[in-house]
Amino acid sequence: MLFPDAPILGQVALSYCPIIDRHRNVMATRLTVFPLGQARWLPVGELLRTVSEVWPQDGPQVVLSVRCESLLADLLMVQPSANVVIEVPKFMAGDPAHRDDILQLAANGNMLLLSGRPNHPLPRELLGAFRYSIIDLADERRLDAGPPPPGVTRSIGFFQEGVTTIAQMEGAFRRGAIAVLGWPVDEAVKPRRGSSGGIRPDLQVTLDLINQVNNEEPLSVLEATLKRDPSLAFKLMRYINSPVFGLTVEVTSFSHAVMLLGYQRLKRWLSLLLVTAGNDQNQRPVMFAAVRRGLLMEALAGENAGSEERSEMFICGVFSLLDRMFQKPFDELLSTLPVPADVHAALVGESGPYHCVLELVRTLEGGSGLDVRDHVQACNLSMRHVNRALLRSLGSALHVG
Repeated sequence: MLFPDAPILGQVALSYCPIIDRHRNVMATRLTVFPLGQARWLPVGELLRTVSEVWPQDGPQVVLSVRCESLLADLLMVQPSANVVIEVPKFMAGDPAHRDDILQLAANGNMLLLSGRPNHPLPRELLGAFRYSIIDLADERRLDAGPPPPGVTRSIGFFQEGVTTIAQMEGAFRRGAIAVLGWPVDEAVKPRRGSSGGIRPDLQVTLDLINQVNNEEPLSVLEATLKRDPSLAFKLMRYINSPVFGLTVEVTSFSHAVMLLGYQRLKRWLSLLLVTAGNDQNQRPVMFAAVRRGLLMEALAGENAGSEERSEMFICGVFSLLDRMFQKPFDELLSTLPVPADVHAALVGESGPYHCVLELVRTLEGGSGLDVRDHVQACNLSMRHVNRALLRSLGSALHVG
């Protein structure tokens, strides 16, 4: 997926975070826009055209969190497509100068989010223009409380911001949150009862195949291993016959499927299976985060990078949360799971050529504009390249099954 090289992508720093619903699915993406330098004016039309490349008007929702007052004021005065949700900070929501624009956007069908608690209650009509509020975990007054008593409700439903752990996510939903903002990846996922905490036995075939592909074993060996897990074989056949390949003839042979994929794409597919095979509902956001990290690291490699480098960076991003998923340190996990030397260095030793990019990817998950800028400079990349890579990867993630 290619994007126009819009000038605005060199004038802002972008970061993102997911909006996760009670079923632990990503219901929307929040895209945060920070102005760079002393930019006094940014073109709102160019911003919306660029955003529509990823989130077209008939596509999923995107929440725009614009940290530039003049750009946000311009955004409030135009008519974005209905899938564009606009976040309005409390100081602008309470400003009479923006009242009519807010009411008009709500009347036109755009969802509005109120960010933060206003210092003074908003008029009922204006409060009704906002579908939900965003409450930062640091400002939450009900941390020790469960669901509100019957008959006691907030004025509007709320999203909980600042969630970084499974415990915080569960607590927010107990308090009645509609959704949470952020990847809950700063805390290891608790293993299921009876689990030893290692890679589950039902993933052994996937692990064996990754080893065999890494060693470039003959097709006959791969086929024999694949036949040990009928469900995995079924997934491979369904994948190879999906519309993404555009085949005119149905593939019914395992060996033919492997030949069509090639070893590099087969290893990529197996790596995705390894991080998305869990049944624990609380692991779902961690799985989604791993996939997006892989796609983003691959996009950051750039079109001029070789296929091997892009593949390695994809694997590095996808595997960067395996320690959380399986509750094992990377040095132990990677003793049985083969990865390239530079991937091993990034995950185990926090060193090597991919480590800086991995730190940038982590910062792009909701980091501030200053932090993003500093990490972009540390990686010797341009902001325009990083922003394009971020948007490209988020677009790709929407199409990953």
